[in-house]
Amino acid sequence: MTSMLVLAALTACSPKAPAPAESVPEPESAAQLHERLLVLDSHLDTPANLSKPGFDIMADNPSVLGSVQVDLPKMMRGGLDGGFWVIFMPQGPVDEASFEAARTAALTRSDEILTMVSDHPESFELAYTSEDAARIAATGKRIVYQSIENSYPIGTDLSLVKTFYDRGVRFIGPVHFRDNQFADSATDLSASDFGGLSPLGEDLVREANRLGMVLDGSHAADSTVDDMIALSTTPLILTHTGVKAVYDHPRNIGDDLLRKIADDGGVIQINAYGGYLEALSPTPERQAALDELQTEFEGISPITADAETRERYMARMDEVDASFPPPRSTFEKFMEHMNHALEVVGPDHIGMGADWDGGGGVEGMEDVSFLPKVTERLLAEGYSEADIQKIWSGNMLRMLQQAEAAKEIPLPQ
Repeated sequence: MTSMLVLAALTACSPKAPAPAESVPEPESAAQLHERLLVLDSHLDTPANLSKPGFDIMADNPSVLGSVQVDLPKMMRGGLDGGFWVIFMPQGPVDEASFEAARTAALTRSDEILTMVSDHPESFELAYTSEDAARIAATGKRIVYQSIENSYPIGTDLSLVKTFYDRGVRFIGPVHFRDNQFADSATDLSASDFGGLSPLGEDLVREANRLGMVLDGSHAADSTVDDMIALSTTPLILTHTGVKAVYDHPRNIGDDLLRKIADDGGVIQINAYGGYLEALSPTPERQAALDELQTEFEGISPITADAETRERYMARMDEVDASFPPPRSTFEKFMEHMNHALEVVGPDHIGMGADWDGGGGVEGMEDVSFLPKVTERLLAEGYSEADIQKIWSGNMLRMLQQAEAAKEIPLPQ
């Protein structure tokens, strides 16, 4: 009996067997977070590829840095939910015949975007409002907003702004590489400046405000951006821009202007166009080939040239690139621009517009399939999920919502 009592006492005092350990979920990876986020790019030049022989938006096309970087398989691998698909026409002569040719080409480019969507309704959907993005992404489709880079095709007929708005254009930039009828360009250093917006450019800003379009200050001279801020009833976006503090190029903006845009509620989307990220010098062989190309096509406008001449020029340019590749910037330099902008104005005013298929892309981020690297780096820099969501889409959608709230006409039915 005593031995039984001792055994019972020892059993009562002995340690209990450990309970089965509760399973602890693995921490979410940067790639998993990236896949959950709504990821948009503010400047996709991909529509320029839609009519090219051999390009298929549904296929995994061989990547070409700067010109073939976006298609559905790459978007899926990179977690890119969509963005603003660009209607771009290069600057040509400022006369009625050239305006008409550019207008026809711009409407054709918009038609190509609309056709891409209608041909693949299971994969793409047009977006018109700020609320459309999340709804479309939830269906697994890619989001297709439209934007105009360079309002040159509008000519002097501002009724065309509504024509493009009704098609789905929601971002509009007045100018590109050269001064035009609307505004001064950052990269046109001729003496014929307006000193910012022209009177017609001021009317363009008012019409964009009336319709509920977001104004894009990319490519605009600082004086033009100043005028746009002063006149616009809603903030500006710069859809693809770098910072002068990292590389002092006319196309980039200084910290003072960066703060001014942010103080007005605007957003700056950082690009990945190597020539704006750092000084890149072509090899002597490439420069000689480019000089020869310029001589061969001297005096020929890309707007008024016939299709055969344009195709011949592009084929010659491809030959030059294949024989003498252009110098490349790097992912680290891209992140240097982004990190500086974030340090100056914070994540409420920064996003990404890499200029895909329009010359953008860098070593280490050659196409959109590499986008999770940006999320990974931002996490490593200490930014929160909420910050990163703003950078990827929240800021630009907030701007679109503000433009919608301020517009003076109802959405088309």
